[in-house]
Amino acid sequence: MDPSSTTELPFRATTAEACAWLAQQTATPWTLARLIGHGLTPYVWLDYDAAFPELFGDANGGYAAPIFYEGDTQRLAAGSEDVLITITKDAYKIVTRLPEPGFRRALHELRFLKKEVEKLAGRIKHEAEEAAKPPKVESARESQFGIPKAEVLAAFGRLAKLDMDKALDGAIGIFGDDGARVKASARKSKRNAVWNPVTLALGLHDVYGVPIGSLKRAFKSHDFLYDWSGDWEQSLALLGK
Repeated sequence: MDPSSTTELPFRATTAEACAWLAQQTATPWTLARLIGHGLTPYVWLDYDAAFPELFGDANGGYAAPIFYEGDTQRLAAGSEDVLITITKDAYKIVTRLPEPGFRRALHELRFLKKEVEKLAGRIKHEAEEAAKPPKVESARESQFGIPKAEVLAAFGRLAKLDMDKALDGAIGIFGDDGARVKASARKSKRNAVWNPVTLALGLHDVYGVPIGSLKRAFKSHDFLYDWSGDWEQSLALLGK
C-alpha cells in the first residue's frame, strides 16, 4: 500500500492512531496487545510532580516516560482497564523503580513514537516480501559469499576502536583471507574483495570486544545484511550468545 494514501502519524500516536495506521499499511487488524507483542514501547506523559524531584530533574514541564518492564506491558497486553507503571526511566533515561504501588494512568494516555511505528511497518513489509519470493537456488557465485568494503564500513565501521578502512585494506588477522575475507576474492584487485559479515562480526566481538547487542542491531538495520540474518542467528545460538 502507498504510504501517501494513509493518514499521517503524529509524533506521539495514540493507541487508536497507531493501530489504524498499521492496519492501513499491513491490511491486517491491530490491537494494543499486538503492538506490544511486536516490541513497540508505549509511553505516557508525566507532568512534573514536586514530590518526585529526582524523577524529573530539570524537566520541570514533565516528560514522556516509557513502559518497558515486562510485568507492566504484560498487564496492558492482557486487557487491563488502566495503565500501571512500576518501573520506567527518569528524565535522564536512567532506569528507576517507582514508589509502591507505582503510577496509574488512563489507557487513553498511552502514546507510541512515530519513528518506532514506521520502523515496525517497514519490517513487516520486508518480511512479507521475503516470504513471497520463490526459494533461492544456491549457486557458486563468489559474490554471494560476502559483502564489499563499502557495505562492511557502513555496517561495522564505527563499532570497533580502529581504522577499519585501513584494516580492510591491510587484510591482516580477521580482515584477511585467514579471517573473514573470502579467499581469492581480491586476486585481481582489492576492489573485488568481499567479506563474510557473519565471520567478521564474530571476529569483531572476540578480538575487539564489540558488544553482541551492537552487532545484532547492525544485522537488523542494513538491508544488505538481511540475507545473512539466518546464518548470524544460527551462529549465535551455537555459541550460546
